[in-house]
Amino acid sequence: MDLSAFDLVTVHGTRTTLADFTGKVLLVVNVASRCGFTPQYEKLEQLQRRYGDRGFSVIGFPSNQFLQELGSDDAIAEYCSTTWGVTFPMSERVRVNGSSRHPLFAELTKTPDATGRAGKVRWNFEKFLLTPTGDVFRFRSSTEPDAPEIVERIEAALPS
Repeated sequence: MDLSAFDLVTVHGTRTTLADFTGKVLLVVNVASRCGFTPQYEKLEQLQRRYGDRGFSVIGFPSNQFLQELGSDDAIAEYCSTTWGVTFPMSERVRVNGSSRHPLFAELTKTPDATGRAGKVRWNFEKFLLTPTGDVFRFRSSTEPDAPEIVERIEAALPS
């Protein structure tokens, strides 16, 4: 997947593109601050700290499509930083489904999960692992960020 085609506005309002992440292993996650899966932030941050120096990054995409996200990007940034110690990049609030969804999610949702199902994001904390070779792997919300199937793919895609 060519990341350079996707614009990104950070949770702090800085405009950039995903080209900044070219060559990295990425775990793209649609996140929400008031969800039963919100404690996954802790494991996402652990992955960031464990593999960040080796060419890996989590990117969080806050979304209120399931009515569980805070009302402003500033509130999201503060909550994630103070509650979970998040250091990985976060985008502004985006839509992950529907005609006005972020273009990255329009592309990512074409990827099937382990059961062969593609299509819309079903809930908060769906994860898409993107490798530098263009492979995309999809994991549903109930799959923990440190699940063996995710960690093994991260490690396989990182340089030795």
